[in-house]
Amino acid sequence: MGVFLEIGAIFTVATSLAILAKLLKQPYVVAYILAGIIVGPIGINVLHSTEVVEVLSKIGIVALLFVVGISLNPQVISEIGKTAVVTGVGQVLFTSVGGFFISRALGIDTIASIYIAVALTFSSTIIIMKLLSDKGDLETLYGKIAIGFLLVQDIIATIALIAVTTLSVASGSDSVGGAFLALLVKSIIAAVVLFVVSKYILPLLSEFLAGSSELLFLFAVTWGIGLAGVFMLLGLSAEVGALVAGITLSVSPFAYEVSSRMKPLRDFFIVLFFILLGSQMVFTNFASLIVPVAVFSLFVLVGNPIILFVIMNLLGYRRKTAFQIGLTVAQISEFSLILAALGARVGQLDASSLSIITFVGLITISLSSYMIIYNEQIYAKLSPLLKYLEIVKKPHAEKSSYGEGGYELLLFGFDRVGKRFLDSFSNIGKKFVVVDINPKSIARIKNAGADAIYGDATDIEFLQELPVNPPKLIVSTIPDFEANGTLTRFMKKKFPDAIIVVLAHTVTHAKSLYKSGATYVVLPHHLGAEHAANMISDLGLSKSKFDKKGEVHRQSLSSEIDHHRRAS
Repeated sequence: MGVFLEIGAIFTVATSLAILAKLLKQPYVVAYILAGIIVGPIGINVLHSTEVVEVLSKIGIVALLFVVGISLNPQVISEIGKTAVVTGVGQVLFTSVGGFFISRALGIDTIASIYIAVALTFSSTIIIMKLLSDKGDLETLYGKIAIGFLLVQDIIATIALIAVTTLSVASGSDSVGGAFLALLVKSIIAAVVLFVVSKYILPLLSEFLAGSSELLFLFAVTWGIGLAGVFMLLGLSAEVGALVAGITLSVSPFAYEVSSRMKPLRDFFIVLFFILLGSQMVFTNFASLIVPVAVFSLFVLVGNPIILFVIMNLLGYRRKTAFQIGLTVAQISEFSLILAALGARVGQLDASSLSIITFVGLITISLSSYMIIYNEQIYAKLSPLLKYLEIVKKPHAEKSSYGEGGYELLLFGFDRVGKRFLDSFSNIGKKFVVVDINPKSIARIKNAGADAIYGDATDIEFLQELPVNPPKLIVSTIPDFEANGTLTRFMKKKFPDAIIVVLAHTVTHAKSLYKSGATYVVLPHHLGAEHAANMISDLGLSKSKFDKKGEVHRQSLSSEIDHHRRAS
């Protein structure tokens, strides 16, 4: 079978499994590794041109790390805050120490134990960001903190890759100290040269090339692969070179454009890396791998979330926020697999240990995806047990100033149409407060002179602490049906005489919310159609009247857009 037929067969299997993964709501990386197992020696054995596939997979790793490097903008790093740094570093430290001692207790040698321990610490930035984006949770507090500490993990993973490369080169030399010193000198010289190039040359070059998106893309590919090759000549690795290449472009105003254009290239070639990794998995002594794989998977799925939960609790965060953040680290990442593959390539990690890490990756990535998707339901079941893990019983980090309390009007959610209700509340003349989970919205509301409280409408503990008199009116503009259901049931039970107005997008959801106790359910498309019909009745067929009405509406929309821009 020729190389083209091989690659065609490989991608046919990978695509078929990727479709299945989509149906099962699984990350595609799971499908790619399973495809590698199927096309490898223990499966249908169609992968014979391993050297060609290895070269192509190397391009995938370079592209992946180049894109990761672009996200490591020093300005962003300086903004991620104390919480992200403490959680990122703390989780890596405790997980790696725990993983090392578990490895040694299982009889694994020291070097392999170090690799396994480090591999267990990193969580998948790509997978978590995709899942949070699908859930609409990127702008929530736990989403922002998760992205922050994932960035910290990426930095630590970068350092780990450099360390592996440096130690492998130095250990292969007659004079370890001399080899290490030579690498250090080369690295310093390269860093100085790249700093000058990125500060004075790349901005001018990028601006010139930006006139053609095709030329900008070609330059990005050349810069990433070229610098990866230069680092290989310096005795470092292509992986480190790709990361550095991305970092040097991260401060460019065209970084987002470069990153978006590189992602399709990354996605295509990285498939071959995971397929190759799956094909190299060892099954000859599979029985001996069952116990370590099970133990390490349990440690990642349960131990990692507990570690992060405790750290977040010590920092003063609420039980639910700490739990949601904890679930985001219940898997190992692409960095873990790349690090393991690099260790195997330089001869520091045997095939058995590589298989253990890969198996743990398959299990934890698969299960943690469902844990993140259904984190609300899991929290509802486990919340009573989580109190036993709490060291700080009174969270303080999320608690906003409640002012004097005694609010009679409550508005949950501000970003979408909340400002309309805010104006109405102001006209009523009663004391009101806005509750929102977006810190930027809280800042905008307070800048407007209104009271605001940061909080999650689905957190029963938070709702119980709200400083309200028996409220006369409760309005929710939150688009999420589950959140409105929880809020409605709680408020109806606690304040049976309150008027409860919530939002729904389907008739079925509206009926359900009425059953939960809502006084009135707003269906935007029904109200919109009713408003349009009434407007036609009032204005008739007069185009001039419609023009005036449209102009007023356009001005209103423009003022809202300008308001959001100024607030941002």
